[in-house]
Amino acid sequence: MEINLKNKNAWVFGASSGIGRSIAIELSRVGANVLLIARNKNKLEEVLGGLCVKSGQKHDFLSVDMSDIDNLESKLSNIEKIKTADIIINNSGGPKGGLGHKADTSEYIMAFKQHLISAQTAVQIVVPQMIKQKFGRIINIISTSVKQPIRGLGVSNTTRGAVANWSKTISSELGQHGITVNNILPGATQTNRLDELIKIKSEKSEKSHDDIRLEMKSSIPCGRFANPSEVAYAVVFLCSEYADYINGINLPIDGGRTSSL
Repeated sequence: MEINLKNKNAWVFGASSGIGRSIAIELSRVGANVLLIARNKNKLEEVLGGLCVKSGQKHDFLSVDMSDIDNLESKLSNIEKIKTADIIINNSGGPKGGLGHKADTSEYIMAFKQHLISAQTAVQIVVPQMIKQKFGRIINIISTSVKQPIRGLGVSNTTRGAVANWSKTISSELGQHGITVNNILPGATQTNRLDELIKIKSEKSEKSHDDIRLEMKSSIPCGRFANPSEVAYAVVFLCSEYADYINGINLPIDGGRTSSL
């Protein structure tokens, strides 16, 4: 099986680090033109310089705050170098931790803008062209909390669940046009986000970072954290022709940690 995404244009949100960065790299390796989207311009430039160009790809980046919806819509609507997207990877760092009932309403509003409304904004821009060409891939990087809420991540659990249901809804609307919509649910993945969560747990429990890491790993049947590239490989497959008939699913990549089916 050889995946070839030459001449496909991919927009990768949250591409400056972690899972988003790995997805961008792997998509470039299979020939896609990649538009990197995130806030940090310096990090985006760094990632851009490391993308594969062996197939003559043209990559670019867009520095924008995904929670600033008006600015996001304006910038996405006026992209010159990569005007249309065959593939959209909706991905953003999670909201800060905390109990759901104690979170301020502003935290919920910000999280919904950054995750759900930004994804809807991007989809509305690109779907008309996807329908015309009868091909499209919309992949949302969410969390295993969609299946099993994670304690201490009240706002994140709520927002991720909303994105999952939004995704399932539009998958049934767009499937007839050759557009698939799927969700990737990463478990504990070695990223800055995981380091932040470990730090928070350590401070609350007064246990060392190493002890928290060992506890978390012991809850994973595979006995380790994921590498971001392992998530990226699954994304690349879902973007390919081999995944034409996979639509509307939640795919956990968590080493077997999630208890539910």
